[in-house]
Amino acid sequence: MGRAFEYRKERKLRRWGNMARVFTKLGKEITIAAKSGGPDPDTNPRLRVLIQQAKKENMPKDNIERAIKRASEKDASDYKEMVYEGYGPYGVAILIETATDNPTRTVANIRSYFNKHGGSLGTSGSVEFLFDRKCIFRIAPKEGISLEDLELELIDYGVDEVEVNENEIVLYGEFKSYADIQSYLENNGFEIQSAEFERFPKETKSLNPEQRAQIEKLLEKFEDDDDVQNVFHNMEEVEEQEEGN
Repeated sequence: MGRAFEYRKERKLRRWGNMARVFTKLGKEITIAAKSGGPDPDTNPRLRVLIQQAKKENMPKDNIERAIKRASEKDASDYKEMVYEGYGPYGVAILIETATDNPTRTVANIRSYFNKHGGSLGTSGSVEFLFDRKCIFRIAPKEGISLEDLELELIDYGVDEVEVNENEIVLYGEFKSYADIQSYLENNGFEIQSAEFERFPKETKSLNPEQRAQIEKLLEKFEDDDDVQNVFHNMEEVEEQEEGN
């Protein structure tokens, strides 16, 4: 689970090419969190973590404050979180999460990308069941706490995998356990560097290089769209294939 997630994250950042895309994505998430839970991070746990994550990504303070303020402005864009599902060529399932102020525009674009690259937009629920949705927390190591003890403690809060990645600890947990895991970490003095949601395919499809290239072109079209926040698929990752050879 962990390695595939890290590989996918690195590839996404390479495609975005610059921090402006990261700031735009985080800004939308901050606005949505502030609108749904209020602008005060002390009483809005999701907003609190997003602000911490934005700071870690070196997002300017003014950008963060603007994103929070946008949630209460009457003439500001009202972002809606929309999920689109479909199939690419070779039966590859694709799920696209968006944050948009114009769903009509967004669905038209998503449908166009599918159609032009040999895929088809599906109905709600058509591929979602093929993925497990998880929450992922990145925390700084804490002196005096062993990884084994931490893992045993967090099992009761919904964490099902813990791994060390460079100078951070990565926790994978059930989607519904997000709030419980965050509360535990904050109450026990852990520094949360980021928290996000990920969808992991229950099974993956193995494709040859030519087929993979065709799918990659479709994925790039989705990820280049400003309304798109995340793209998930069940195509087997290259590194997984190499390990299997």
